[in-house]
Amino acid sequence: MPFVPRRPALALEPGVRADLERISRSRREPGSRSQRAKMLLLYADGESISAVARALGTNRPRVERTLDKALQMGAAAALPDMPGRGRPPRIAPEAKAWVISLACQKPKDLGYSYELWTTALLSEHIRRHCLEAGHPSLIKIGRGTVSKILSAQALRPHKISYYLEKRDAEFERKMAEVLCVYKEVEILRQSGSQELVAVLSYDEKPGIQAIGTTAPDLPPVPGQHPEWGRDHEYVRHGTLSLMAAIDLLTGHVYGQVVERHRSREFVDFLRMLDQHYQPEIHIKVILDNHSAHISKETRAYLATVPNRFEFTFTPKHGSWLNLIESFFSKMSRQMLRGIRVTGKTELKARILQYLQEINRMPVVFRWKYKLDAVTLV
Repeated sequence: MPFVPRRPALALEPGVRADLERISRSRREPGSRSQRAKMLLLYADGESISAVARALGTNRPRVERTLDKALQMGAAAALPDMPGRGRPPRIAPEAKAWVISLACQKPKDLGYSYELWTTALLSEHIRRHCLEAGHPSLIKIGRGTVSKILSAQALRPHKISYYLEKRDAEFERKMAEVLCVYKEVEILRQSGSQELVAVLSYDEKPGIQAIGTTAPDLPPVPGQHPEWGRDHEYVRHGTLSLMAAIDLLTGHVYGQVVERHRSREFVDFLRMLDQHYQPEIHIKVILDNHSAHISKETRAYLATVPNRFEFTFTPKHGSWLNLIESFFSKMSRQMLRGIRVTGKTELKARILQYLQEINRMPVVFRWKYKLDAVTLV
């Protein structure tokens, strides 16, 4: 007598079957959902429970539980785990909160030499002090469990993300002054006014390294290696500083390459600007609060050319407000990227050559951030 199954057949509507077939083939779905979808499809096609279990490498009780849920609540409800499945959590919420509070402290404040936690150090500290803290369920906690508790709260106590605290009480006022200068430049540029004024953005780029090679660079060879080959060893020849100012109306870049950027070098740079511009032109300069810019030597020189220069200082930690920084970034990405020289003399010559190349077709840098909100009085 043929075997008659006790369970009724599983009827799948075309849309449900299509969903199950998609889930069964998916590589992104959890493995349990994919396997249960295959169970339902095989059983709906007339396979016995034993045949389904053999085909999927599982056991009869697992197939039976999935089929019972599908017959009772529908195929879609049979794919996920039912709520409450599994053993109850061994670690109480209060114990997890204590772990999180520890992770939010520095190890050095708890008697360790470490500045930041590692999962090994944190789990060891928890096991050592959980009993006195009243959390015996943590006596055998491991690194993996600690990681899961921290991940659930999106905590990464082994990482540092840096921020910049505003230490200038007058940051907003000084920023507004800089933005007013940029607004004035925009108005002059749009109107085509011939006012006797020059607006410059100035800063120094220190620490430009003169690095030399210890072996010749190997050129690209088609079919062998597509890029330049370079020996990993190098020679340091020292560093240079670039003092530069960009005319915000014309885009012309003025620069001097120096060994150091002290007050005397800054004064020499101001003298160069004074000689370049006509005597009747008023020179406005946006610059930071470097000590050389406000030193006695600088102020002594400015006293010899009264009403010639006007300084607008960026706020402390506000160098990003200075447009010359965009030029320095462009220079680092273009000319200084991967540069190798025989010494500081060659480095200086190539930097000055780069400035000449830039000034053949000058680029006018424009400031846009919050510029529409600025109103000139």
